[in-house]
Amino acid sequence: MLRTGLFSLGVVLVIASPVVGIIPGPGGVVVFAAGLALMLRNSLWAKRQFVGAKRRWPKAGDLADRGLRRASRARRQSRAEDARTR
Repeated sequence: MLRTGLFSLGVVLVIASPVVGIIPGPGGVVVFAAGLALMLRNSLWAKRQFVGAKRRWPKAGDLADRGLRRASRARRQSRAEDARTR
């Protein structure tokens, strides 16, 4: 029940981000990132959709991972650096 509530709050924050984005400043980006983080932490479906989008658009996925400070980005980056040095 708690996970469903947190996921729902994340959806509400993502939907509200364009409204908050009208206000001067980076508020819409922060609200969107917070909503996305809540959705990804509480829903396996959202994680699968996010991974699929990252595979389709790798540059955008890297920016999202960097913004969310995800550990998967650090692992991918270190693997890429290791592959370049070999």
